[in-house]
Amino acid sequence: MSEFKFPTEEVELPSKGLLYLKDHPLSSGKVEIKYMTAKEEDILTNQAYIQKGIVLDKLLEAVIINKDIKISDLHTGDKNALFVATRILGYGKEYIVNIGGKEESIDLTEIKPKNINYSALENSNNSFTYKLENTGTVLGFKLLDGNDTKKIERELKGLKKISPNSSPELTTRLKHMITSVDGDDEVKSIRDFVDNYFLAKDARAFRDHVREIAPDLDMTVSLDGGEEVSVPIGLNFFWPDA
Repeated sequence: MSEFKFPTEEVELPSKGLLYLKDHPLSSGKVEIKYMTAKEEDILTNQAYIQKGIVLDKLLEAVIINKDIKISDLHTGDKNALFVATRILGYGKEYIVNIGGKEESIDLTEIKPKNINYSALENSNNSFTYKLENTGTVLGFKLLDGNDTKKIERELKGLKKISPNSSPELTTRLKHMITSVDGDDEVKSIRDFVDNYFLAKDARAFRDHVREIAPDLDMTVSLDGGEEVSVPIGLNFFWPDA
């Protein structure tokens, strides 16, 4: 039997590869993926993967052609773009969702990258600065990737064991995102600043700034009735019966 070649498509990343080092396989700003098959459907229903929360990462691992690409290296926006492209190639552009008890049809090809200022990302090596308006403090920061997300999840899990009623998700993310405070890159100094000196209004402005420069998809779509909704990406995004 002759070898069957899977059809593939090239996906353009919202980051255009600007958040990765020049020798990184993601620096091209494009990723080649193959069409989903029944084998990938097996991944979607793998209970062990689902319970561990890694099922969607395993799906991307299976469809990405270049095996030198690590899923954990992907930034959130680029990962979202690969999810949407994989869903379209696997099951088509129509996505049926239940909103307020009514079935609505969403055209996934209408989801486009956010409009951001890419000049801020050029030659950045994912290293940025931001001056806080109220205190004048200069923060160094980075945009989080999958490796950072895993560290945050592990830390939150540990904190939950110590204090089950605490909810430090916001400050924990900030501690991993900020890389220096007025030039001081000591982890202890960063954590002390976030916990004790980061004014709420400055923190909100900082988060808004990060959202403005972070490349991602605009997951907001308009329904036929004019209502705007945000398209969630989860297991049901790929297989409603999963």
